[in-house]
Amino acid sequence: MRVCVFCGSRPGARPVFVESARALAAALVAGGHELVYGGASVGTMGAIADRALELGGTVRGVIPSWLDTQEITHRGLAELVITASMHERKQRMSDLADAYVAMPGGFGTFDELFEVLTWAQIGIHQKPIGLLDVEGYFQPLLAMVAHGEREGFIAQEHVDLILVEREPAALLDRLARYEPKDVGIKWAERRGRT
Repeated sequence: MRVCVFCGSRPGARPVFVESARALAAALVAGGHELVYGGASVGTMGAIADRALELGGTVRGVIPSWLDTQEITHRGLAELVITASMHERKQRMSDLADAYVAMPGGFGTFDELFEVLTWAQIGIHQKPIGLLDVEGYFQPLLAMVAHGEREGFIAQEHVDLILVEREPAALLDRLARYEPKDVGIKWAERRGRT
């Protein structure tokens, strides 16, 4: 399975974030999975790629050309795709992936996570989407999602698209066992109206 991991270009404020990136890399390699990620050599992105490579794993990176010029591109990957834009980067990462995992990160990670969730919600893909909830990092985000469901903006079946685990091996196991469900489209309740 090729797993696209969304994570930070910064290491985070606590060592546990880099440690968790390295642990996820180890679990990916141990399970025979390939890593697809944003192609950088910095932050938790660099940590996950470095550890996967140290353990003999296959790592594929995708980075836009303007970031490639900033000297943060990882040069030791099995495959490096340089795209013309961020939009193309996200599409190419998705095309390469069989599943997605979001780790703690910032706006870019949130953007990537919500884009693949939206794509699943409207039927563009049926790939599993997981959160590696390191030290409860995603609990405020999950509370906001639950609030959106209670207020009628998010259907429960779309909330259920998010697979949450605190340990890498448990999350990868859930991704591997995932069976897509027909979640319909988000505006399905409007069908039949004139």
